[in-house]
Amino acid sequence: MNLLTKDMMLELLSVNEGTCISLYMPTHRAHPNNLRDPILFKNLLRNLKESLLKKHSESEVEILLDPFVALESNKEFWRHTLDGLAVLGTVDTFRTISLPVPVKELTVVANSFHTKPLRRYLQSVERYNVLGLSLHDFQIYEGNRHSLTELELPSDTPKNINEALGYDLTDKHTTVASYGGIGNQTSNMHHGQGGKSDEADIDTEKFFRFVAKTINDNYSGPSGLPLILAALPEHHNLFHKVSNNLSLLPSGIDVNPKSVETDELVKHAWKVMEPYYNENIAKICNEYDQAKSKDTASDNISEVAVAAAAGKVDTLLIESEIQIPGKIINETGSIEKGDLANPEVDDLLDDLGELVTKMGGKVMIIPHEKMPTKTGVAGLFRY
Repeated sequence: MNLLTKDMMLELLSVNEGTCISLYMPTHRAHPNNLRDPILFKNLLRNLKESLLKKHSESEVEILLDPFVALESNKEFWRHTLDGLAVLGTVDTFRTISLPVPVKELTVVANSFHTKPLRRYLQSVERYNVLGLSLHDFQIYEGNRHSLTELELPSDTPKNINEALGYDLTDKHTTVASYGGIGNQTSNMHHGQGGKSDEADIDTEKFFRFVAKTINDNYSGPSGLPLILAALPEHHNLFHKVSNNLSLLPSGIDVNPKSVETDELVKHAWKVMEPYYNENIAKICNEYDQAKSKDTASDNISEVAVAAAAGKVDTLLIESEIQIPGKIINETGSIEKGDLANPEVDDLLDDLGELVTKMGGKVMIIPHEKMPTKTGVAGLFRY
């Protein structure tokens, strides 16, 4: 099972020919609720088969759905789900993506993958990272207002201070010298390069520098997500001092994350994150209102589609809970409404988001109550 990354998203967006199958469903992390997940998956497979048979023969459908059917009976897979699941496949490709957010039941067959729920996750302004830091080790989490999921560090990454510093640990660097003893006797005496407290401070700073670089290089840099530090109060100042991470929020959580339950840590994290979330939403909505007054923005989906095809959309806002059946039918951005039951019809907003992304624009998925328009779309133009 995979957690979604930007690179994986670009991979999925590059698939645009043949029959692309997209299945989304909510899942559960724990027993006994997760026992229902394979049953729901089987029902959704039935929907997919009906849709595929409108265009393909029985034998072709069997080949396309074979990996989906195999997944249905994989008991180990269903024991390790999170809150949502995406299963995407073509005749040559098969992907399962676990999401730490719930998604609605949905099956789509089209000539490209339906990626709006995935972009909603990647482009949601609710997402953030939490760095759990102690004097000895660290963990990195990804979260939203509802949940936190611990992420796996790269396999070759040191996980604690001993692995990170090794023989550079200051308190291992003692020297041996001979000192004159009583009656001209000599004895070997061990002494360090400073007191134990000084050595510990040096080791802590080295370790915190290592952690700061690791998190910036592998997580904050690639994702740009806000980073919340969770550590004992006395460790915050030093970590901020040694870190040059532009995503590190000035406010943090004054607790060792290992000392509290995950649900409690989520509450602490969202209390820190919520003001930045609201500020980010308000800022982009204000930018849209200002651009609209200057005729450099639109909430008309036809106008936005034409601008997107011309590479003119700088930022696209899409309402998270709305679907508009249809597709973009040519290179000029003309649109055609349709029916999702038709294998060749996808969500028009999904197609529009893909187009803007491919043309180098930014796409943000906005909750209904925060959306600055009533049409489900808002486009800010480059010129």
